[in-house]
Amino acid sequence: MDQEQHGEQQDHHLDMEQAEAEQVLDDVAFYRTLIVNVIFIGKEQTDDWVLVDCGISHYSRRIIAAAEKRYGSRPPKAIVLTHGHFDHVGSAKKLADHWNVPIFIHPMEMDYVTNQRDYPVGDATVGGGFFALISPFFPTHQPDLSRYIHAIPNDGKLPSLPDWQVIHTPGHTPGHVALYRPHDGTLLAGDAFITVKQESSMAVFIQHQHVHGPPAYFTHNWEEAEKSVQKLAALNPVTAITGHGLPMGGEDLSHQLKELASNFRELAVPKHKRKLH
Repeated sequence: MDQEQHGEQQDHHLDMEQAEAEQVLDDVAFYRTLIVNVIFIGKEQTDDWVLVDCGISHYSRRIIAAAEKRYGSRPPKAIVLTHGHFDHVGSAKKLADHWNVPIFIHPMEMDYVTNQRDYPVGDATVGGGFFALISPFFPTHQPDLSRYIHAIPNDGKLPSLPDWQVIHTPGHTPGHVALYRPHDGTLLAGDAFITVKQESSMAVFIQHQHVHGPPAYFTHNWEEAEKSVQKLAALNPVTAITGHGLPMGGEDLSHQLKELASNFRELAVPKHKRKLH
């Protein structure tokens, strides 16, 4: 074994030691890739599991390690993306290459993950902290996923997730989606709303838990974002796992999500962008 291979093997062992999904329900777990969550749907050691979102780039090995701890060598049935921002698709291509599985995304996100369009540059004027300030430097040109990408059907049903509804929740991006399981009220909200003030690096670091609107620096249609939060609040979810922040449930989730839906413009929309119809 040469030095490079030995180093890669050591890195792999380190990834295996550090990467482990945190269980929320018996068949739902999440793993945080620095600033964003990836979600595993499926009980441990099942052949029938799905990955939701793919985190930032250079995290594919750790996501694979977390998956192997939970499912062994079994690949997922599919990968589902809530949207195509860099922190949700960064490791998507390497994961799909490794597992050779399809990736599903809303049709309105297709152009962004097939090199046809770039997302708008982050808006540093929204305020709120360090991440907002540096957001113009975040990647807006995403990896080309043409080889693996498929459009989520119009009816919001995926064969690999028969118990889940895919709900179009535009605003943060045009084709943003959330996933909802009616029988137990589990909601995977993506960035439609989140449970940490993502603009602030300090809030992200300490993971102070509170329901917030979508990351402001990358949200460009606040009218649609407001409607999407109201749509999700109307579901009365029992448990929510969001793209950023810790899972929430119970009265805290119910109260805070309803408050956000009712007072979205005051609580979520930056002051200089509050001229909503």
